[in-house]
Amino acid sequence: MKLKNTLGVVIGSLLASSSLSVLAQGQGAVEVEAFGKRAFSESNREVTDGNLFGGSIGYYLTDDVSLNLSHGVYRSIRSQDTLPGSTHGREQIDGTLSTMEAVYHFGTPAAQSLRPYVSAGFGHQDLDNTFTRGDDKTTFAIVGAGAKYYFTEMFFARAGVDVLHSLDTENTEWQAGVGVGLNFGGSTRPVAEVVEAAPEPMPEPVAAEEPMETVRVELDVKFDFDKANVREESYGDIKNLADFLKQYPQTSTTVEGHTDSVGTDAYNQKLSERRANAVREVLVNQYGVEAERVNAAGYGESRPVADNSSESGRAVNRRVEAEVETQVQQ
Repeated sequence: MKLKNTLGVVIGSLLASSSLSVLAQGQGAVEVEAFGKRAFSESNREVTDGNLFGGSIGYYLTDDVSLNLSHGVYRSIRSQDTLPGSTHGREQIDGTLSTMEAVYHFGTPAAQSLRPYVSAGFGHQDLDNTFTRGDDKTTFAIVGAGAKYYFTEMFFARAGVDVLHSLDTENTEWQAGVGVGLNFGGSTRPVAEVVEAAPEPMPEPVAAEEPMETVRVELDVKFDFDKANVREESYGDIKNLADFLKQYPQTSTTVEGHTDSVGTDAYNQKLSERRANAVREVLVNQYGVEAERVNAAGYGESRPVADNSSESGRAVNRRVEAEVETQVQQ
């Protein structure tokens, strides 16, 4: 079956599957986009350059790889063909371009992030009313590159360039365009309660001849399911940890990320590392703790503190922990 005949079926299937659950930015997310492109045709095709307007939908197979389907309609293209003695020529040409592409994104999915990408795939172009060929159809191999900027978790803008090589005529053309879109994901999920422990000094005499006490601060930040974003409610307790580290400059800490048991071991390991690094970035970039004093480690689902068979237990296990203690004279 030709590519253009399958696009509608696949797009419909993706839309139906996306309505069954709330998805997060990253693996399992669905993106939709509206775009406009300037299309530059090869001269021997005897048509002018024009504009392409349309939309696309993409499904993230992993955090970085998506499968994208698009359909666009050409505008402002005219035929350059004219027969001797004919008053015709430069006729308005109608046409469409449908594509299927795999896209690899660089960077980490998050709000206010720039994600460059590269893409490759195939497309089917159908131009009507060309003067010498009539209905002009061709299949393209397509490669592209560009970047997306996510203003929020859901809203992004994109700019990119595509090179299209015809498998029928060996012509090579290119298109440059921009788009805006939505990522259906994490910001629509209900916010779970964040439970964190306040700093708790614990005096402990060390030696009778030199009275000492041990002071300690602990942190326990909870996360939403399949998320690595630090919520605003957590910043106050993270600041308490940062203040403790600044008060006792000889101390350091390791923030440890954990997950519940939903998902594969490999995916949960990566998610736990993202959670630990997210808390570390707040300590270093937001509150000015020296980077060399804060380490981050992920333990995936290997260290549960509650029963993963219940939702309440899994919520407790989705966490980042940290602890610092030191001894001071009384």
